[in-house]
Amino acid sequence: MSNIIPESHLDLVNGPRVAALTTVMPNGYPQTTVVWCNFDGTHVMVNTMRGFRKEKNMRANPKVTLLCYDPRKPLRSLEIRGTVVEMTEEGAMEHLDGLSELYISRKPYFGECVPAELRE
Repeated sequence: MSNIIPESHLDLVNGPRVAALTTVMPNGYPQTTVVWCNFDGTHVMVNTMRGFRKEKNMRANPKVTLLCYDPRKPLRSLEIRGTVVEMTEEGAMEHLDGLSELYISRKPYFGECVPAELRE
């Protein structure tokens, strides 16, 4: 398995394309969620909130699949199967604001995309 994302497909992991993250539920079934993602040159990064199902799933079983595709060219896709290497809250708000700007050209996420009171 290659650890390198082909240059021809970098745009698929660096937004604003469609990405779906699949994690494994405690009962063994897959759980898939549409996510925003970007690529830092080494890792594909997604952002989730503590307590969400996908966050709990990744802590219990770090094996994931990320499927990215261009809805204008649905046969052009990239599937990444891997293992979560780190989960951190450090820099999470800045990352989320960056994803918000990348995907919908608005930030901050809390206040512009969703109500500010959901931040807590």
